Amino acid sequence: MQNFNETVLFLITTPLFVIFIGLEIIVSNAQRNHRYSSLGFWENMYLMIINTGIDLGMRIVALYFFTELLTVRFFEWEYSVIYWILLFVFEDLTFWTIHYVDHYVRLFWAVHVTHHNSQEYNLTVGLRSSLFEPLYRFLYFIPMVLGGFRVEDIFFAYSVTQLYGVFLHTQYVKNFGPLDYLFISPSQHRVHHGSNVRYLDKNMGMFLNIWDKLFGTYEKETEQVVYGITKNIESHDPRTVIFHEFKSIADDVRNAPTFKAKFMYIFGPPGWSHDGNRKTSAQLRKALLKKK
Repeated sequence: MQNFNETVLFLITTPLFVIFIGLEIIVSNAQRNHRYSSLGFWENMYLMIINTGIDLGMRIVALYFFTELLTVRFFEWEYSVIYWILLFVFEDLTFWTIHYVDHYVRLFWAVHVTHHNSQEYNLTVGLRSSLFEPLYRFLYFIPMVLGGFRVEDIFFAYSVTQLYGVFLHTQYVKNFGPLDYLFISPSQHRVHHGSNVRYLDKNMGMFLNIWDKLFGTYEKETEQVVYGITKNIESHDPRTVIFHEFKSIADDVRNAPTFKAKFMYIFGPPGWSHDGNRKTSAQLRKALLKKK
């Protein structure tokens, strides 16, 4: 069932990606606004291909884990409208949790940063995934599996919301109007990709924005978005694009004066430093508020 559903999803969305990405490239070139570059496009493509290969392999591992090793189920659900609604709601909350951890634990930020270290913002950036996240992502689905949701349905729901998320990566759609009150829109996701201090670590949701509003990570698009990360790498070398933050962590751990500092450089928030020469997003926002 899972393979059938995801095959249908693939057959529907692939032509849409080709059409809309093609249109966006044509419009960008016509307007000469430099929203696409050859280097950026091919960088997004190879990151997508590598991530897809890892993801497919880890889905096999995850299916074995959930069907052979973790066999406990606390509930049993019959297929119904309520089942599918709850499935998508809990899957979306699970994604928000993964995403939050990716932004607030530096080790996982090193994985997730490949989705953010592009200074361009276009539909192909939506295909530029967190490269190594499939290696551990399935562990976040354990509560849903224990709660009785079928593994194949969880993966399907995840695929649907991720495909929805690809279309959020555009500068050509302002917002969804009244639907912005409930759903993540391109405007809200542009904020998420901003390196502006007020935008850092905001709008973590992928489908529903209720989690950001509930947990205090929601921010409206009120100023021009500066895409990229706070310290851009200025390199298209795959080794740098993929591993630069891991290298920075290793350097910081090696030079850290105490065990606590070594631990924080790995598991603390990005930007944490033992001597204060760098700032976390929370510290940067606090400093910005003091200036106003």
